[in-house]
Amino acid sequence: MPRRDWESWRPESGWGEGRETWQRFGQRLFFRFAAFMLLAVTGLVALGALLAVLLSSVDIGAAVGAVVLIGLMVASLGVLIGRSVRRTWLPVRDLIRAAGAVADGDYSARAQPASSAAIQPVVRSFNDMAFRLEQADAQRRQLLADLGHELRTPLTVVRGEIEAMIDGVHDVDIEHLELLLVEVSVMERLLVDLRTLSLAEAGALALHPEPTDLSELVADVADSYRRVARDAGVAIETQLDGDLGEVSVDPVRIREVSTNLVVNALGAMPDGGSLLLVTERTAVGAAIEVRDTGTGIGEDDLRLVFDRFHKGPQSSGSGLGLTISHDLVEAHGGTISISSTHGVGTTVRVILPLA
Repeated sequence: MPRRDWESWRPESGWGEGRETWQRFGQRLFFRFAAFMLLAVTGLVALGALLAVLLSSVDIGAAVGAVVLIGLMVASLGVLIGRSVRRTWLPVRDLIRAAGAVADGDYSARAQPASSAAIQPVVRSFNDMAFRLEQADAQRRQLLADLGHELRTPLTVVRGEIEAMIDGVHDVDIEHLELLLVEVSVMERLLVDLRTLSLAEAGALALHPEPTDLSELVADVADSYRRVARDAGVAIETQLDGDLGEVSVDPVRIREVSTNLVVNALGAMPDGGSLLLVTERTAVGAAIEVRDTGTGIGEDDLRLVFDRFHKGPQSSGSGLGLTISHDLVEAHGGTISISSTHGVGTTVRVILPLA
């Protein structure tokens, strides 16, 4: 199959291979349906003619009555066939048309609601499928656009520094090489995050669960960021449940989630504040909470916090941290939620199943 351009692979108009395939299928289906109905009518007429012949040798009046009866039956059958075509075949034809459009990449195509109770579930299922495909296509395009935007900045810096070194504006020294290394690290981290995200969303992320003390894991994360927090004027405190026991999770992935939440909380407190990490047992599982006294999240941003590449006004990350955290928690069968008040602070709550 020839390679297609990312943006031009979907035909905007005209008939494609998918439409032609589904059209041929619809024609074959209609001809078979018409042939069946024609045979049924022919058989009924032949039966009536035979009955009339048999009755004519006995009684002329009975023969005439039989012919009239057969005529009425044929007329009734014609009405039934017409209604059947209208209620069954027309929705099927519309569904075939929409299926052909989707096969050609037009995910906005929808089948019209059917009056036939037998066809309605099929039409609803098809329209739901087309809607999900349309959403996936839009997300793919948005992901490519966002990825290009996120990579453009570090690539511009790297290109500018290299050109400056070639032109003799900057010396090829450790300071400028370290700057290039930092920007390369940003791109590497972005690609690693994208790979983790794609695996998680595809359900192909390999987890390695083992009995883990969540309180100890959260305490380790808190200790690893105390110096960074102190330099930023943030006091980290912990409120850990010593009787929480062990939970079967992938400690590497849950540590990644906890780290993402702590980093986000520290970024939301540029003027200092306090950060509290909590673990506790609930009726549905083990909970981890990260509470900060930062700038908070506005209502508009709060609805989008788990979307790819969505970043708040003060965020300096890639915009993938919360998306990855959300998918990693769900991969464990858990839930993650955020409550926030603008100018007061934010609380992120993760619940992981005990079993």
